[in-house]
Amino acid sequence: MDLGLTDKVAIVTGGSKGIGEAITRLLISEGAHVANVNRSTEEGLALEAEYAQQDKRCKFIQADLSETENCKRAVDEALAEFGRIDIVINNAGVNDSKGVDSDISEFVGSHHKNLIHYYAMVHFSLEQLKSNRGSIVNVGSKVAITGQGGTSGYAAAKGGINALTREWAVDLAEYGIRANAVLPAETWTPLYDRILGEMDDPAGEKKKIADLIPLERRFTTSQEIADTVVFVASPRSSHTTGQILLVDGGYTHLDRKYTSG
Repeated sequence: MDLGLTDKVAIVTGGSKGIGEAITRLLISEGAHVANVNRSTEEGLALEAEYAQQDKRCKFIQADLSETENCKRAVDEALAEFGRIDIVINNAGVNDSKGVDSDISEFVGSHHKNLIHYYAMVHFSLEQLKSNRGSIVNVGSKVAITGQGGTSGYAAAKGGINALTREWAVDLAEYGIRANAVLPAETWTPLYDRILGEMDDPAGEKKKIADLIPLERRFTTSQEIADTVVFVASPRSSHTTGQILLVDGGYTHLDRKYTSG
């Protein structure tokens, strides 16, 4: 299926590793150009060089998006590089485990890491999105729906992402801009691999989690998240907006007798 993304320009935050990398690679395979905005440098430069060798454009923009001025700089650099912005995919974030007992400043900091830059990237891209009848996809988390424990800041930020998605779908419909969210649950990423690798029985712990996922008793892959994100971002999903889509093998919403192993 041709997704109609040839020569479209997408900003992807956190586009160097895990789910973000899968999104970046799929966009480029569909003919899009990507501005990959990421805090760490090594992976971003490696991706840029890899695609440059193939005459494909994957511009790395180094930025710590918890600083709002860096969000504006990232958008400005993307526009200077490509001349347009058609898609904003907000993906960067971190579960920083700031619970209800954390200092209020830490709760606020969690929002800067996980929510404020979602707003800022769209805010600073807005005129381009209006001009190009663009698309926004926010990558959220099942934590916004289920809770998790010990992570009030992250959970509240992810809940805010769901709310912003619906608000933008209403607010921006008159400009032809679509806004949707994709929520992963238990998705296998390098970070997850590292976390479980630090436990006494990594394989056993992985199986315990996988057994809670009804569809095939396995983790979702980063590619499966990317497939949904890129399709929803594309013109082939042209009348889909305001949707909060869970790609999770049934983990979040199916009856507990099917998610209890």
